[in-house]
Amino acid sequence: MAWTDERVEELKKLWSEGLSASQIAKQLGGVTRNAVIGKVHRLGLSGRATPSRPARRTAKPSRPRPTTASTAPARTVARPSPSAPPAAAPAPVEPAVLPSGEFATVLTLRESMCKWPIGDPAQSEFRFCGRKTDTGQAYCNAHSDLAYQPSQKRRRRNSDASAALDAIAATRRYNF
Repeated sequence: MAWTDERVEELKKLWSEGLSASQIAKQLGGVTRNAVIGKVHRLGLSGRATPSRPARRTAKPSRPRPTTASTAPARTVARPSPSAPPAAAPAPVEPAVLPSGEFATVLTLRESMCKWPIGDPAQSEFRFCGRKTDTGQAYCNAHSDLAYQPSQKRRRRNSDASAALDAIAATRRYNF
């Protein structure tokens, strides 16, 4: 199919009306959408009178979904009281030795084994804990206590707050 002067004029008219390349190809007949796009670019037709797509609807913010007991097992962690001194770091847990006498590696890990990494992965002594875990858990109880710690409330010290307020006041003096 050749682009005749009449077809090129029809293409220009349809393009300026805001039709899509697919719609123009249907009306002209004998050409594909890609042929229309190529011709539009070669002719330098860039501007459009109207957009070819309807305006997008704005998405509503999603509501938080309630969690069910089947989605994730609930983990209760005792929170330390604010007046209590910080707890000492727990003693390191030694990795379990497999029946073969080896330690757990990435090749020997199973679903019911603790996947807590021990050592540097670049070293030959790198291993995993390998102790028994509860169903559906990635770590043994000792490593779960290390991995899943409760979030602490932020406490702002008065000196930090006054220093921040002084800095804001200083910038206001210079920025009118």
